[in-house]
Amino acid sequence: MPNGSAPLQVLVVDDEPLMCWSLTETLGDDGDVVTEAQSGHAAIGVLADAPEPDVVLLDYHLPDSQNLDVLSMVKRLAPHSQIIVMSAYCTPEITKQALALGACRVVSKPINMCDVPAIVRQAAGSSLH
Repeated sequence: MPNGSAPLQVLVVDDEPLMCWSLTETLGDDGDVVTEAQSGHAAIGVLADAPEPDVVLLDYHLPDSQNLDVLSMVKRLAPHSQIIVMSAYCTPEITKQALALGACRVVSKPINMCDVPAIVRQAAGSSLH
């Protein structure tokens, strides 16, 4: 394992196939186990049928949801998962709302893929479970 630590279970939720692929490849190369969902509805289905992931990378704007509605649902279904909201529309208001709803961090898109493993590990390290 390249990072020298245990693999993390990560759920990537983004409607852009290239973003899902990039995050999955980057985290997979780092030894993590990644599940993809390309909509809010698909993410809820994954969380209902699978063990709770360590980290959820959640796109702010999904076509089948109202911005942070999916965050609230994810938090209910996976209360111990660390949720990182990704947004191309990152504003102080969005950040404040996301953190208030249970996100541990908000990151701006485009994301430097070289930074992703460290961002995910830092979020997992802040987990209380």
